[in-house]
Amino acid sequence: MSRNLGNEAEQKACEYLIQNGYVIKDRNFHSCFGEIDIIATKGACYHFFEVKSGRNYHPLYNITPAKLEKIIKTVKLYLKAKNIASPYSVDAIIITDIIEIYENITF
Repeated sequence: MSRNLGNEAEQKACEYLIQNGYVIKDRNFHSCFGEIDIIATKGACYHFFEVKSGRNYHPLYNITPAKLEKIIKTVKLYLKAKNIASPYSVDAIIITDIIEIYENITF
């Protein structure tokens, strides 16, 4: 049940990103450190999105410092594996009754 909800949230996130000028490059990139839900570009910048959804709390709180560290390691591995030297941002896309993008969640 939870995986299905996650898949639905990721699909909504992709549709939202495309409507807002992003180009989806990859989804569910796995490494030994973890997973990146959505990788997209907008202009020359790569955006690595963690998708979180929920109803009774703000889902952003589920991105813990430990989770963020795993995401950053996975981003670096992705950039190296794909030989990408473009600017990038680690972002969150939060799905509740609305969809919100939080950019540069590493700062």
